[in-house]
Amino acid sequence: MTKQSTPALGFIGLGNIGAPMCMNIVAKHPGDVIVYDMNPAALAALEGTKARRAASLAELAGAADIVFMSLPGSAQVEAVCLGAEGLAAGQRRPATIVDLSTTTVATARSVAGRLAGLGVTFVDAPVARTAEAARRGDLSIMVGASQEVYERVEPYLRYMGSDITLCGGVGCGQVVKLVNNALVFEHTAALAEMMVLGQRAGVDPALLLDALSKGSGDSFVLRNHGRKAMLPRTFPAGGFPPEYALKDISYVSALAQDTGTSVAFVELAHRYYDAAARNGFGGRYFPTVIEVIDRNIGPTPA
Repeated sequence: MTKQSTPALGFIGLGNIGAPMCMNIVAKHPGDVIVYDMNPAALAALEGTKARRAASLAELAGAADIVFMSLPGSAQVEAVCLGAEGLAAGQRRPATIVDLSTTTVATARSVAGRLAGLGVTFVDAPVARTAEAARRGDLSIMVGASQEVYERVEPYLRYMGSDITLCGGVGCGQVVKLVNNALVFEHTAALAEMMVLGQRAGVDPALLLDALSKGSGDSFVLRNHGRKAMLPRTFPAGGFPPEYALKDISYVSALAQDTGTSVAFVELAHRYYDAAARNGFGGRYFPTVIEVIDRNIGPTPA
């Protein structure tokens, strides 16, 4: 790839958020886009587009200059980047790997260091907001990279996000994303508590949210998770379940331990979502934590 040429982009992981992110890349990038998912059925989302399917990670690594990944977590990111059949295993490697997943900070920095030794630049760029925002190309993306590398990948991140923030060096994107998610999980559980309390004390839940939205209790969580999920008690499968919340919370706890930080609210949130996962609400959209509160089945004591 010369400085003037259009890079070939790769995308790995066509899940609930990954598929719409990839669709935006395919629609907006003037060059080649090569895609891979270990589940062939996931590729159906790109049927009829210009995206070219790769049969393996090696094939994708051999064709793409910049590779984006949207994967379940740390273990998958490490395997895809550095495994025996991963992106860095062959003779031809992508110049840059951009990880849109949520991982531990330690994983981001470790993978970046090992890839650097192989001549590959690694960027952590986890995303926030909803699947609807992913479809619109309106995500918030938090980036960990040097200024030079950020300027190189930022135009392609704009295909997927409207708010792109350079948070610091490698790993800092994950720091900000984990803080964001912890606040969302904590606030969702706190709002669920207050919605149940308000209803039991005689206030209609819809009226409660309307009143709160006009004062200092308003928030993104209230307007989205509160109104769209907890108020109608609609928690579809296939979204972001309590199990995923527990994964991210475990990453926050690991970071807290590494930095010697007390995170009591994170620990309480863990107990709430653990109760949801253990009491029949696993696999359903995580604001289902309100059902745990309403049925007096959690959280378990510390």
